[in-house]
Amino acid sequence: MNKPLRRIAIFCGILILALLIRSNWIQYVKADSLRNDPDNRRVTIARYSTPRGDIIVDGSPITGSKEVKTNGLNDLKYKRVYKDGPMWAPVTGFASQSFGATQLENIDDGILTGNDDRLFFRNTLDMITGKPKQGGNVVTTLNSAAQKAAYNGLKRRGKGAVVALEPSTGKILALASYPSYDPSSFAGNTNDDAKAWNKLQKKNNPDDPMLNRALRETYPPGSTFKVVTAAAALEYGLYTSADQSTDSPLPWIMPGTTTPLRNDGDLPCENASMREALRVSCNTVFGKIGSDLGNEKMLEQAKKFGFTQEHFTPVRANASVFSDDMNKSQTALSSIGQFNTAATPLQMAMVAAAIANDGRLMKPYMVDKLQSPSLDTIEQTQPEELSQPLSSKNAQILQSMMETVVKDGTGKNAQINGVTVGGKTGTAQHGVDNSEKPYAWFISYAKTSDGSSPVAVAVVVEDENANRSDISGGGLAAPIAKDVMEAVINSRK
Repeated sequence: MNKPLRRIAIFCGILILALLIRSNWIQYVKADSLRNDPDNRRVTIARYSTPRGDIIVDGSPITGSKEVKTNGLNDLKYKRVYKDGPMWAPVTGFASQSFGATQLENIDDGILTGNDDRLFFRNTLDMITGKPKQGGNVVTTLNSAAQKAAYNGLKRRGKGAVVALEPSTGKILALASYPSYDPSSFAGNTNDDAKAWNKLQKKNNPDDPMLNRALRETYPPGSTFKVVTAAAALEYGLYTSADQSTDSPLPWIMPGTTTPLRNDGDLPCENASMREALRVSCNTVFGKIGSDLGNEKMLEQAKKFGFTQEHFTPVRANASVFSDDMNKSQTALSSIGQFNTAATPLQMAMVAAAIANDGRLMKPYMVDKLQSPSLDTIEQTQPEELSQPLSSKNAQILQSMMETVVKDGTGKNAQINGVTVGGKTGTAQHGVDNSEKPYAWFISYAKTSDGSSPVAVAVVVEDENANRSDISGGGLAAPIAKDVMEAVINSRK
């Protein structure tokens, strides 16, 4: 072969090699990024070419798919629809042709669309037999009666959130947020969907209905945090029983200041026992306990209950706050749920659940299992212990204190006939110089006659229409918690 021909042959060989490398790079190395590229219209068309699988509550779907008319402007065949959309939106999130997906609709999108790798053999078989691809199902832990009681209770009161847990497993039984939104209203890609979406955005709607208040909003927990402070007092041996007198002068001047920590009224708080102090909600007793223990021990106790870390249910929940750089007076204020303490409703439900579960905190979760289109179980969630914030003995002491609150204290509105209820009220100040109307809190658990505790609840209410003097955890939040607990108990019968 002469020299010019050899050069041409080498050059052509290099070109062929480059083409082979390029095609393999695109098909294998770049395949996932191209498949998931938001500008890849074929992926979107394929996603909406078949009905999605469903999200299941109590054995019934709370979602569905609706066939829509396709034309030159719309080539997406199916859109998502929701049953009782506003009630379930904090659980499901949304799946929209125009605006993507969130929460369970996003996290488990592969199962719901049928694209998950775990469905490969099923999809291959369907392709061979000519059967259309189907999505699998997401089976939740939610209790429909409890969710309805939570949502309707909030709807009567205004903005707020409710979380209910099964203490022994961590199953989420209710997850409600109000105001809410209907994910069906913007599930398509028409002008009407765009208008509905725009109306829900915070810049156009100050109530921010798309905010998941149960998981993503942190509030000052107010006096509900006193159960964490009581747990710290027991765990660190500052006090060893519910009924011994505390070292709590009245008035009590916060260290390094000339300012007394005030109680909400003329309460019997001087040297009161922790049981009595929790019953009437003494700021002085629990503020001084926090100050005596110090920032480090109070922070450690809060962390054991789950503070300062995000939680994944699998939907992400914001981390709750207890600071690590406070002096004794600041620690005192934070130990009564003010100053620099903030918690999600999920976090405070976890506190109540750990106490009810004899000191064991279980990881909260809302997906029981994932199913294939043929209803075979692909993945089953197993309960997982996160920590043990307090010993069984101390948990039972704290239970007796919380049960006194409901039997003969500020939580009487949560009483249920034939059921033992423990709880703690809270009225949390917020705003500059406490100028805003306070938040009403209630955390609780129920124990049935067999000694089991099927449910723990946290409720926070932002009732902007209530008179300031009428806002209290016992008055606004406790009745909602009672309804949720009753719904869970009755569903077990």
